[in-house]
Amino acid sequence: MPLLLSFAALFLSIILLQLGTGGVAPLDALSGVALGFSKAEIGILGSAHFFGFFIGCWWAPRLVGTVGHSRAFAAFTAAGTIGIAAHMMMVDPYAWVGLRILTGLCVAGCYTVIEAWLHGRASNEMRGRTMGLYRIVDTTGSLLAQLVIGVLSPAAYFSYNLLAILCCAALLPVTISRAEQPAMPPAPRLRPGLAWARSPLASLGVVVSGITSAAFRMVGPVYGIEVGLSADMIALFLAAYVVGGALVQLPVGWLADRFDRRHVLIAASVAATAACALTVAASGLGTVAVFTAAALFGAATLPVYSISSAHAHDFAESSERVELSAALMFLYAIGAIASPLLASALIDAYGPAAMFALIAVSHVALVAFGLVRMRARPAPEDRTPYVYTPRTSFLIGRLLRRPKRGDR
Repeated sequence: MPLLLSFAALFLSIILLQLGTGGVAPLDALSGVALGFSKAEIGILGSAHFFGFFIGCWWAPRLVGTVGHSRAFAAFTAAGTIGIAAHMMMVDPYAWVGLRILTGLCVAGCYTVIEAWLHGRASNEMRGRTMGLYRIVDTTGSLLAQLVIGVLSPAAYFSYNLLAILCCAALLPVTISRAEQPAMPPAPRLRPGLAWARSPLASLGVVVSGITSAAFRMVGPVYGIEVGLSADMIALFLAAYVVGGALVQLPVGWLADRFDRRHVLIAASVAATAACALTVAASGLGTVAVFTAAALFGAATLPVYSISSAHAHDFAESSERVELSAALMFLYAIGAIASPLLASALIDAYGPAAMFALIAVSHVALVAFGLVRMRARPAPEDRTPYVYTPRTSFLIGRLLRRPKRGDR
């Protein structure tokens, strides 16, 4: 318990960071619509976020190893605060692209620092409870961030300044904490080919997860406006998506640990395809129907990354787990960088339903590839436990590192 209490400052920083940076994407989408940005320009902002996120994942371990955890966290938080606060000083979509790269860099860098700190200080006996609390805090912060958007006016100095203040406030718990900083382990290498070598299906699964999550989170507010939701309803729409995904993690994890993960992954993608159709059909049936469809969409799509990650780790050696996590995040970023721009262009050309057509096609491709891969080799006998993987950095592999069942 004393060790968990010592993490309170880190968990508080996570919540403040989520409140500050988690609301930028929907606020930018709503502000872009209010300012007359094209849908393609709004999509570029989402892609820029994940480009900055990937840079942060790559650079953060090296910066922490050079200047330490607290200083690195301060540097990334400062970048995020600048990226948020400068929005209304430079009202131009292409200027905002640079600012969104800064906020993406901030999110990845700060999460890398927090995860490295938790990994370095948590004992093996406390690791499970530490990760459980970490997931609860991260999900709670993400949900609160979506709800904050309901009370903020688009394209307003106050809105962006409030988010910038919350982001900057995340500095305080970490920098004044008396908790001892751990030594930084060597930074993981990035080997994207490792993921494909261990599991082609898992590799495609995380790409599809990136396409799905980034499109919905970054362009979802535009879809909401197109189907008649107000700004405060957009916040609840995104919150329903997060809640739906969180509620199914335990039952999906139970299924993924007891049955062939490929069956569970294929079933999730079939459900995701059906959820896309349901969401489009519900767009004209009223607010409750839209929210319900968003929750079902989150329930079907958010577990895909965790299932894919667990399946890839089933074929990995213990020494490969950190680098495999890095490779999977690289592939996730590829899908996440491309999808907001493509989704917004499709909405602009064919209407709001086109975003879900893109997501549905991605999941249909995953189902087809999964059926092909099931004929290529049998499922492994020794498997790693399913672990819900929240938004994360390359270092999450160390936090989630567990021996295979056969090694216990």
